[in-house]
Amino acid sequence: MFYDFFTMLREYQIPISMSYILDFYQGIEKGLVNSLYDLFVFSKLIFVKKVEYADSFERCFAFYFYGVDIPKVAEGDFDLFHTKQFQDWLTKAYNNGELESHPGLIDREELMKKFWNTVREQLEAHHGGNKWVGTGGTSPFGHSGTARPGIRVYGDTKNKSALKVIGDRRYIDYSEKNILCGENLTQALERLKNLKHSGGYTELNIDETIYEAGKSGGEIELVFEKEMRDKLEVILLLDNGGTSMYPYVERTRELFNRMKNQMKKIKTYFFHNTIYSYVYKDSARHQAYSVYSLLESSPDSRVFIVGDASMAPDELLYNYGSIHYGEEEYEPSTAWLNRIQQRFKHTIWLNPIDKETWKNAYGAYTINKIRNIFHMEDMTMGGISRAVEHMNRQNG
Repeated sequence: MFYDFFTMLREYQIPISMSYILDFYQGIEKGLVNSLYDLFVFSKLIFVKKVEYADSFERCFAFYFYGVDIPKVAEGDFDLFHTKQFQDWLTKAYNNGELESHPGLIDREELMKKFWNTVREQLEAHHGGNKWVGTGGTSPFGHSGTARPGIRVYGDTKNKSALKVIGDRRYIDYSEKNILCGENLTQALERLKNLKHSGGYTELNIDETIYEAGKSGGEIELVFEKEMRDKLEVILLLDNGGTSMYPYVERTRELFNRMKNQMKKIKTYFFHNTIYSYVYKDSARHQAYSVYSLLESSPDSRVFIVGDASMAPDELLYNYGSIHYGEEEYEPSTAWLNRIQQRFKHTIWLNPIDKETWKNAYGAYTINKIRNIFHMEDMTMGGISRAVEHMNRQNG
């Protein structure tokens, strides 16, 4: 009965498994769904295991059950104009004479406001239909309908609780492809805190020791664990120069500040475009710090390099490639990047440029060359998640 819904969840890139589906059916059989809101909340608890999938789930739920297709953008985001949902609405509204004049003559913000008002009206008018949950209609869900067999969802729907939640779009900033911003950056950095413990099994876990002693009838068996995560040493290398990084200054600054506040042991250095034999302790890049000294840090350090990786090829690949007067060096930058990668087992390059545009972006050639040295992810919720997963895999 719910097969098409499960299929649509996957189309919305929500990872579900057979165990999730079985849990869902078991809950239905136990009578956990007795209202419209129950169906929404229960299925969300079953299928949404990470906050970045919450918005996708709510949009999927709205489309499958109510026939309301909500685009994956926040209100006020001008990316709306490039979505299929907006283009379909605009064509229909213009052909039906619902617009006062030609769309080209209407202010963009006013046009956007009209679209979202239409979405809200659709969310309100959800009764009936052949998919909607509500009173009447032919849906196998709801009550007072004609479909058989079906699942009876008791309770009236006049409060439209589920639709009100969906209409709030509370989780749009947490979607996997969204760029990091003030609203979701703390959530993303929680993933950084979930890096696996490092070092040997040197710390006594008292709770586990007591638990194991109880299981064995009082025989003491000491349980040790690895060092706590806040003892991890994090090295943050930031590209803070060049015009290509200007569009990402605010995002990079916020990432820097929040990482600095959240990580107990973090060392921060700066560079311009790429790294040679020196990085810098200060953002003005006056206090040079030898990369050889940096390489003396623990090989278990977690190294985050943040930059757009976009530059002229000779700056990255050629001898004497540095563009800074008086800093010309015999070895190319790639030699130094390889030394960093070989020294530290846990390295990641975070690129503020959207991953989907790397192949065609300015600097695509050098982006690809650096990707051959470091694992690279973009600065999105999904990128941070994949970065941490990559570092965890390197633990061995």
